Amino acid sequence: MSKSKNPVLTESDLARAGDSLSQRVFIDQAGRVVVPARIRKALGIRGRQALHISIVDGGVRLQTIEAGIERVRAIARSKGKSSESVVDDFIAERRAEAAKE
Repeated sequence: MSKSKNPVLTESDLARAGDSLSQRVFIDQAGRVVVPARIRKALGIRGRQALHISIVDGGVRLQTIEAGIERVRAIARSKGKSSESVVDDFIAERRAEAAKE
């Protein structure tokens, strides 16, 4: 785990942790899943915090909004986007993709 004051694990910390942060959970009848405390702590998730959920490679990805924004920024940087608003570029690309469907 990172030695910084921030208790949140970095991507490299998570990669090194591998299956040690994997845990079986169950969905209740209302469709709720409890995210285990050690995973919430590792990701810096607090109670009543908004999260983003998506389907990726046949599985479920749950991430903080902040992590999602940083991921979008990293994708935009890798594609050489130079707009002032990376988020606006991302939204425009998503809308264009949705219009094609």
